[in-house]
Amino acid sequence: MRAPLAPEPASAEPPELGPLVNLLRGRRIVVLTGAGCSTESGIPDYRGPGTRARARNPIQHMEFLNHPEVRARYWARSLIGWPRFSSARPNAAHHALAALERDRHVVGLITQNVDRLHHAAGSTRIIELHGALADVRCLSCGEREAREAVQQRLLELNPGFVEHQVELRPDGDAELPVEAVRSFRVADCLRCGGAMKPDVVFFGDNVPRPTVDAAFEMLEEGDALLVAGSSLAVFSGYRFVLRASERHMPIALINLGESRGDDLADVRVEARVGEVLPRLASSLAPPRVGA
Repeated sequence: MRAPLAPEPASAEPPELGPLVNLLRGRRIVVLTGAGCSTESGIPDYRGPGTRARARNPIQHMEFLNHPEVRARYWARSLIGWPRFSSARPNAAHHALAALERDRHVVGLITQNVDRLHHAAGSTRIIELHGALADVRCLSCGEREAREAVQQRLLELNPGFVEHQVELRPDGDAELPVEAVRSFRVADCLRCGGAMKPDVVFFGDNVPRPTVDAAFEMLEEGDALLVAGSSLAVFSGYRFVLRASERHMPIALINLGESRGDDLADVRVEARVGEVLPRLASSLAPPRVGA
């Protein structure tokens, strides 16, 4: 198995944060995060710098629902990729966002990520637009099971399978040759025997309406939107930038590489979020007593 990807090298010169700090100071901030918050924890992304050239099409929602061989391919690849994905730990960006929430600058966080690293870092008010890979549910009866428990069942059904040498991919996935999947045995629902699916929004599916509504309600509570580590290529996240713009909310964007929301941002910082967010949290932190 390959070692985790090394994080992007830091910028030669730290970015100027004065405009960002001035825009956000004294405002109730709603944060929208994307894969750029997780790449520094060793989780590959689909669209970040350096990944576009090797990007492959991710699993599609209808294919997973309608084709048993697609489900087998997904679970075979996930069996290999899950240990690395689940062992990822929060980085400086996650911890900085948790600090901003504790200091009452951030009123809530909307994330496109499925890794629960924001929870692990200490953020408490989080809306997961795309769900979380830590949860699995039955497509027939709705029974839920922890992904770790499914992992153990998959290992028991497929002894020796994890010995395959693979290329790791985003979201706990892995690249496997077709012949390696033909004999793979899938773990079915313990309650009804139905097909199991990670409780995430696959490509081609829609974010559940209650989740979207809750995210819009959270946006209404803020008076500034901070986008951190997202290209906004997917409409599920971009819609909140559009709504913020319609409301004339100040919009700040931190991303390494171009973003779909660049033209709508009042302030844009071209840098890694792990480099910028700790400095932002420090700049907005209340003065220490006796300092």
